Amino acid sequence: MTLDGLRPLANRLLGPWVSAADRLGLTPDGVSVLAFLAAVAAGLAFALATPAGYLAGAVLVYVNGWLDLVDGALAREQGVESSGGDLLDHVLDRYADIAILAGLAAGIGRYGLGLAAVTGVLMTSYLGTQIQAVGLGREYGGLLGRADRLALVGVTGVLAAVVPGPVISADALPEPIAAVVGSAIGPAGIGLVAILLALFAVVGHLTALQRFRGAWADL
Repeated sequence: MTLDGLRPLANRLLGPWVSAADRLGLTPDGVSVLAFLAAVAAGLAFALATPAGYLAGAVLVYVNGWLDLVDGALAREQGVESSGGDLLDHVLDRYADIAILAGLAAGIGRYGLGLAAVTGVLMTSYLGTQIQAVGLGREYGGLLGRADRLALVGVTGVLAAVVPGPVISADALPEPIAAVVGSAIGPAGIGLVAILLALFAVVGHLTALQRFRGAWADL
C-alpha cells in the first residue's frame, strides 16, 4: 500500500505546473525551497490546533507534496538534474517532515508521541536513501511512503477541523485494554491527530524494517 506507485501518473499531470514554473524563471532548487516553506507554514498552522489552522495546514501539506514533484520534473525539463539538487531536495524533505509532525504534536501537547512519529518517518526515509547508496536503486515501497504520509496528514487535518475533540476515551474501551492504555490516553482522551502520530510511529518503523529486509535479501 503506497501512493508512491502513482508517481508515473502524477508526472503526466505536471506539465502545466512545470511550464508555469519555467516561465516564472524558477529553478528546481527554488521550487524545493518553496515546498519546504509550505511545510514549515503547515507545521505552524497545525500548532495552532484550531479548525482554521488544521484546514490551512492540510492545504499547505498538499502544496508541499505537489511542489516536491514539480522540482524534479522542472530539473528534467531544464536539463539541470544534478547530485547537488537531489541532495538539497532530500534534506529539505526531511526537515519538512519534521516541521509538519512537530507542528501536529505541539498542537495537542503530545511531544513524546511526536518524537516517536518523527523517528519512524525519518528511519523510513533513511532506509530508502541508504538502499540507493549501496547500489540497489531508490526504494519507495513499504507500508507507508512519503506520498501516503502527506495524504493522511492532509485528510486528518480536514477531519480534525470538523471533529476537534477526542474520538477515543479510556471509558469507551474494554476494561482489560483500558487498564493497559488508559494512562497513555489520559483523561482528555485521544483525538485524530494523536491517532495519526501513533500510526506514523508504529508503521514508520515497520516500513523501515520492511525496506531493510527486502534490501538485505537483494544483496
